[in-house]
Formats: sequence, C-alpha cells, structure tokens
Amino acid sequence: MSQPRGPAGAARAFRCQPGISDGRNGCVTFLVVSFWCRRGPCCIVGDLMVPPDPTPHRRRVASPPPTDPQTRAEALSVAAKALRAAEHVCVLTGAGISAESGIPTFREAQTGLWAKFSPQELATPQAFASHPSRVWQWYAMRRAMVRAAQPNPGHAALLSLALRVAHCTIVTQNVDDLHERSGVREPIRLHGSLMHIRCSQGCAGSVPAPEEATAEVPKCPQCGGLMRPDVVWFGEGLPMGPFGAAREAAVACDVFLSVGTSNIVEPAASLPWISATHGATVIVVNPTMEGQRKGPSILPIEGPAGVMLPRLIAEAFAGRRPRRQAE
Repeated sequence: MSQPRGPAGAARAFRCQPGISDGRNGCVTFLVVSFWCRRGPCCIVGDLMVPPDPTPHRRRVASPPPTDPQTRAEALSVAAKALRAAEHVCVLTGAGISAESGIPTFREAQTGLWAKFSPQELATPQAFASHPSRVWQWYAMRRAMVRAAQPNPGHAALLSLALRVAHCTIVTQNVDDLHERSGVREPIRLHGSLMHIRCSQGCAGSVPAPEEATAEVPKCPQCGGLMRPDVVWFGEGLPMGPFGAAREAAVACDVFLSVGTSNIVEPAASLPWISATHGATVIVVNPTMEGQRKGPSILPIEGPAGVMLPRLIAEAFAGRRPRRQAE
C-alpha cells in the first residue's frame, strides 16, 4: 500500500501512540495514519498488538487509584472521589446518550419510507454521488428528528460537571446539537454537525442547514457544486483538528469520562486508553459493559447516562457550588 501524500506530494508520516494493556497479549498501540483529504489534514486510527512498554507512565495525584469495585455503588463512590479531586476532566459521548432523547442510533433498523435502506447505504460519499437527493432527504428527516428531541438528564449532568471543575473538555461523536442546547459551550465534534452543511467540492466553509426540509439539494453559492451534510461519512477520515484537540485533552486530563459509547469504533475508541496510559482514571458509563476494555485504572458504571450521570455528579459535588454560571 502506498503512503498517503500531502498536497505537494510529500509523504505523510505514520505515527504510533502507546496504548493500554488489554489483558491478553501485551499492550495495544494505536497507529495514527495522517493524510490529506478535501478538507485538509485528516487521520485514521487503528490498533495493533505490540509487546508491553517497559516505560512507567506517571499517575497524577488528583486521580486516586481506583479499587476493583464489587458493586455499582462502590464504583460510583470511587468515581465520585476521582471527579471531586480532578482539575481537568475530559468527557467523550457517543450515540447512547442521544438515544435516551429519542434519537435512533445507526445500529437501529430504519422505519417508514426508509425501512428498505440501512444507514451504511446512505451515509457514504458514494451514495451521495449516486443519489444526492435521496441522501439529502434522509438527512433532512434526521435533522427534523433532532430538532424535535430535547436534552435529557445525562446532558444536564454533564453541564453541571463542566461548571464545577476547573477545566472540562467535552468531546462528542454525535452529530446532533443536544450538548449545545443543554448549555455546553463548543464541544469538540469528531464527526461533524448534522445542523450544518458544506460544499461537497470543498470550496467553502460550513454554514447552518436550512430550517425547512427541501427535496432539492442546495448548491454552493461559490462554485455551484452540491452542498452536503457537514458530517463524517463511512469511509472518510476524521479532520485532524478536532481529533488532535481531543487527544491533547485525553493526555492532559486527570479523569476521562466515557458516556454512551461502545468504545470499539476508531479513532474515538483510542481516546480513553490513551488517557489511561498517561495516568488518568477512566470512568465508563454505558448500559452494557460488553466489549468494553478492562484495566486497573478503568471504572465501569453500568446503566443509562440519564440515570447514572446525575447520581455520579451529585455524589461527587455535593455541597460544592459551581465555579461559573451557565451562559
């Protein structure tokens, strides 16, 4: 396979990042492949097995070493202590938290007029090139669904967290705007925004999507090309700007909080384990722990975000006033 090349033809470097032991055959190292796409520098992250890294990783004082909790109550207690002591918390949210607001995940079967299609058939560059109107109307339907949804108690709990710690970075794989509507300022968007569109030819920046659903695909005012949803489709690389910012937060934080994500889809799945290798406590809140990696610094809290996050934040910050006010 040839190496990816930049706009001037120079080969881009393959960069490896240390991972976390998966309890089987040593340490997982994440291979970050940098390349250029229409939007500029992008990246894809994979994982491969390598021998354990003999270099010890530092553990921050702010994150007390978690015990092996026997019950969910114990896990909540240990996680609350870690959050209370943390100066910087990095949060990663996935489709699970949005599903609790009624937004279906890509794994759920389509209904109504779209029952004969799967998201994997519609959310691709090839589908848009072949049937732009069909793809546009499908995204218009999803956009209307998002606009009808409301943030849930899980979103509210994350806002409460952000107002009570010195520094909180919220990273999301979701393309809805529920974080912003709950009061969170400028989350890092790994997969783009359903509420924005951009030129499919890459000549213009992102603009708000039209309020009214139309069957006709709008055209770029600059080049006349078709406008497309400003999201990352299957087969596309993530823009390196958002992922780079997310990785920096994962490295710098005291506590990494994973919410409503299976942590199996790269490159976002690498973030909790990168954080763990740099000494952070990792808290995983998800309805099921099936498929989640395990480790000495990982605290599993099984349950829906809308139930477990309010309990966790209430226990962590009981009696502590917010450092700042919501805007």
